[in-house]
Amino acid sequence: MPIFDAARSPRLEAVRHETVRQAALNIGEVLSELKDEFPRVTASKIRFLEDKGLIIPQRTSAGYRKYTASDVSRLRFILSVQRDQYLPLKVIKDHLDAVDRGEAPEALPGGAPAAPQLVNSDMAEAVENKARLVSLAELQGLSGASEELVDELLKFGLIEAQAGLFDANCIKVTKSAVQLANHGVEPRHLRQFRTAADREFSLIESIIGNDLKKPEVSARARAAEEAQEISRQCLEIHEALVQRAISQLDR
Repeated sequence: MPIFDAARSPRLEAVRHETVRQAALNIGEVLSELKDEFPRVTASKIRFLEDKGLIIPQRTSAGYRKYTASDVSRLRFILSVQRDQYLPLKVIKDHLDAVDRGEAPEALPGGAPAAPQLVNSDMAEAVENKARLVSLAELQGLSGASEELVDELLKFGLIEAQAGLFDANCIKVTKSAVQLANHGVEPRHLRQFRTAADREFSLIESIIGNDLKKPEVSARARAAEEAQEISRQCLEIHEALVQRAISQLDR
């Protein structure tokens, strides 16, 4: 049985209403539940996800939204794969719709779990590792990097510390830098990637600029979603061009 039932049969609806009555959260309480893992999430972002049909909270007779533990779990799943795998909402929604229909879709790209669930210890640990900032020692332990390599990555702007701590993107860059070092690639050789990333972001910013100028938080949420989709397409083009060049090597 899928965790989230899109059809909402009378029996399941009755069970859901009972759950809401016993343990429903308002949107402010949901934000409190999520703030440690997703510090940038806002009420407008959650409402935006609702507008897109990714989550359907219950409503009180007065029209207020109420969220169950399963709703919060679903939000965690959506926010996690959107942040960590940079997946567009349409891909996430299609996946969740399949789960809601009782199907067993393939796992999403990037190793994301196949479906949201009430958080168990393993999932909680995975989310924490992606969301929590790490120290220099932890960064070295997770990546296998020497302190000298980390210093070089900092020097060339490939990673940035926040009050002496490093985020998930820094971990990814450092892990890749360690692997590339095995091929003789040094951080100074990677400066072009930082330059290319800055240029790509400038392009994205020019496209979404109008929404960024609007005062509504929902407009910024739409801009962020559009930026992720543009970035994903840019990466697709980049990978295709590199793979095309590599394919010429054995001809």
